[in-house]
Amino acid sequence: MSSTRSGDAPDRRPGEGLPPEPPPAGTQTPEGAGTAAPAPAGAQTPGDQAGQVPGSRTGTAFTSLIAGAIVLILLLVFILENTESVKITYFGVGGHLPLGVALLIAAVGGALLAGIIGGARVLQLRRHVRRHKL
Repeated sequence: MSSTRSGDAPDRRPGEGLPPEPPPAGTQTPEGAGTAAPAPAGAQTPGDQAGQVPGSRTGTAFTSLIAGAIVLILLLVFILENTESVKITYFGVGGHLPLGVALLIAAVGGALLAGIIGGARVLQLRRHVRRHKL
């Protein structure tokens, strides 16, 4: 392995610095073989690459924001393409709504129901952990 004085990553030859391959199935290895010593502080791990920036909460939030905006745009297109009026009846109450809006209301209602049930379960688990923690 060679290294430059400029602080660049060292040049590596193919196969150099990689973990050893596991032995074929059915073979025995001597005691202690296959256990690698921990990497020295500051050494690059196989996943590290020059110029790669570590993730952050802000980056995750930005990615989620972009994904949410794309979903909203697709939802808007769906509603605008399904404007045919349909009759909706629920427990004797009826009315006419565009098909896209009716499906959106049904999806939001299902998501709210799932969220309420999931939230109740989270609270139940938190209470259980708090009681048994003391």
